[in-house]
Amino acid sequence: MLKKVLENLKIAKLNDMQLASIKAFKQEGDLVLLSPTGSGKTLGFLLPLLDKLNPNVTGVQVLVLAPSRELALQIEKVFRAMGTGFKVNCCYGGHSMKTEKNNLEFPPAVLIGTPGRIHAHLRENRVDTTSIRVLILDEFDKALEMGFQDDMSAIIELLPKLQKRILISATNAQEIPAFTGITEPVVLNYLSDVAPKGLAVKAVRAEGTDKLETLFALVCKLGNKGTLVFCNHRDAVERISDLLGDYGLIHDIFHGGMEQEDRERALIKFRNGSHHLLITTDLAARGLDIPEIENIIHYQLPPQESAFIHRNGRTARMHAEGTSYLILSKEESQPDYIKETLKFEELPQKNVLPEKSKWATLYIAGGKKEKISKGDVVGLLIQKGKLQKDELGLIEVQDHATYAAVTRSKIQNLVHDLRNEKIKNKKVKIDISK
Repeated sequence: MLKKVLENLKIAKLNDMQLASIKAFKQEGDLVLLSPTGSGKTLGFLLPLLDKLNPNVTGVQVLVLAPSRELALQIEKVFRAMGTGFKVNCCYGGHSMKTEKNNLEFPPAVLIGTPGRIHAHLRENRVDTTSIRVLILDEFDKALEMGFQDDMSAIIELLPKLQKRILISATNAQEIPAFTGITEPVVLNYLSDVAPKGLAVKAVRAEGTDKLETLFALVCKLGNKGTLVFCNHRDAVERISDLLGDYGLIHDIFHGGMEQEDRERALIKFRNGSHHLLITTDLAARGLDIPEIENIIHYQLPPQESAFIHRNGRTARMHAEGTSYLILSKEESQPDYIKETLKFEELPQKNVLPEKSKWATLYIAGGKKEKISKGDVVGLLIQKGKLQKDELGLIEVQDHATYAAVTRSKIQNLVHDLRNEKIKNKKVKIDISK
């Protein structure tokens, strides 16, 4: 089955960590997997499940807890792409509780979710926990940082038949909390103190205390390359976004204070290339399904080295190259956790706005629950919308919405031409995504 799954995923070869994880999974006892962001940890714990899942069991067999909605959804997406034939569902805050209740009436073999939402379902006895044999705690260090200890502890107490506990982390915690029940695990440690070979770390000096003009100049210099700008707080993200918007710079934002729909839409537009600049908090440092990032900009310096490492982990992944920029005001010095002497980048005297992306995002008010598929959307946009294949980009179908990347120059006319069209014999709203 593993061979078929790898074909479905279009993966020719597993890395050393993934191979070791599959082997360790077969041993008795629990497992702790320590591996950096971008190393393929999700497959590292999903692939070994192929030997654990029993098609004759009707209840939930594996529970996966993730600290963020985006990470939970990403894990679900990867499992579906594996094509195992086993049902999977994802539960998280901001998602329709009614939809989740209905899904759980026909239990999945693999249940994925955030601790708060999973705990809520278990409290209401919507899941028979006696069939759960495997518990996976993904990004466990982040879950503790976000305050999920009580929920995770309560969930574990409600799992009486656990046979295996898997703890996944991108940092090496000194001590595993007692509530996990993990005592003498097999430990696979693939963490390294050495920065990725393809990562270059540079600095940019801001003239005054406000770094905004420096940020704008740097983004203009970098042009249309995938770039994440990290701030320490949500209000900084919002403030910078407002000011960059005044400059006419196309971008989006991402932080934990946003509505789930807005967060998902920001990531979709970043993935499909409608914009190349995302201003964010450390929420985007780990566990997001976003493409390879070429540049990381630390608008505000993270207080801890671990946060700096996780931010930089979004670039120079899997042998690619990337650059991490620190914007330093006159009063700021190089952080102690950076040992090498930083090279300062020169900025141009004149700023030229990056060209607009080729792509823009089309919104269709219908999704999986309305039985809309990618094929339906492709048919509509090519046959009725008269798009060429190279004018249609990434399509993402959600529960009640679909987003499609289309050539920016065509989107206005496309919306006009499709205003009275139907999908699945039903008229749906079609518009430019906000």
